[in-house]
Amino acid sequence: MSEKHPIIAITGSSGAGTSSVTKTFENIFRRENVKAAIIEGDSFHRYDRKEMKLKAAEAEKNGDKNFSHFSEANNMFPEIEALFRDYGNTGSGQRRKYLHNDQEAAPYKQEAGTFTPWEALPKDSDLLFYEGLHGGVITPTVNVAQHPDLLIGVVPVVNLEWIQKLYRDKNQRGYSAEAVTDTILRRMPDYVNYICPQFAHTHVNFQRVPTVDTSNPFIARDIPSPDESMVVIRFSNPKGIDFQYLRNMIDDSFMSRANTIVVPGGKMELAMQLIFTPFVWRMMERRKRALGTH
Repeated sequence: MSEKHPIIAITGSSGAGTSSVTKTFENIFRRENVKAAIIEGDSFHRYDRKEMKLKAAEAEKNGDKNFSHFSEANNMFPEIEALFRDYGNTGSGQRRKYLHNDQEAAPYKQEAGTFTPWEALPKDSDLLFYEGLHGGVITPTVNVAQHPDLLIGVVPVVNLEWIQKLYRDKNQRGYSAEAVTDTILRRMPDYVNYICPQFAHTHVNFQRVPTVDTSNPFIARDIPSPDESMVVIRFSNPKGIDFQYLRNMIDDSFMSRANTIVVPGGKMELAMQLIFTPFVWRMMERRKRALGTH
């Protein structure tokens, strides 16, 4: 953690909805004139798309039925921690992009599924913003979770998470339902070992809970809408959180525990704006004082 060079990390599984949380933060940064160095978690995969397919085929040939993007073997955990540590200490570090599709790849004249070259972070950033799978991962040799000043988990109930992944991968990435289902099954051990434990270390968790039947996510034709869900927001340390203010500002919200507020799904972005804008204000105030520019 660093007053001069703060870090915000959003962590969650593929299909969890971390991208929508990122958009909310981008709006906050734009409104508050905060320069964020953006880090995409996919850029710390160890292999590009072609290499990953070869590695997966090799693993299956050797009897490994659980080869996945979630594992320690297929990601550069030490490099994530090194980036967070270096940024917290000096405001510097290296980043690259993973180009998911042809549209993203075109400006770089590269193939989809490849990485851009490593490059230095901008020197004038106010904070580091990470969004991906492993923003709070801890292993016997790596502790990424200790570095973010604000670590946020996005974790819908698992059936909803699967529906979101199936819908995205079929409609935006062209995969068949069978291929997506195979991926979900293959990565389950790594989901349990590397994704779930992170949510015990987050400062705030957002869990969307559908209020419609999602008992068989593999036959769902669409994603339950925000108005067909509630969002459970849990704070690891509720000290300083004005729950009464949040309840006054968000209609139909209620407290389910002393550290947990539940809001209508359609009010999730409003809740994030109300909760995280003061966090960003405080970070920037502390940064100015630490740099002597206040």
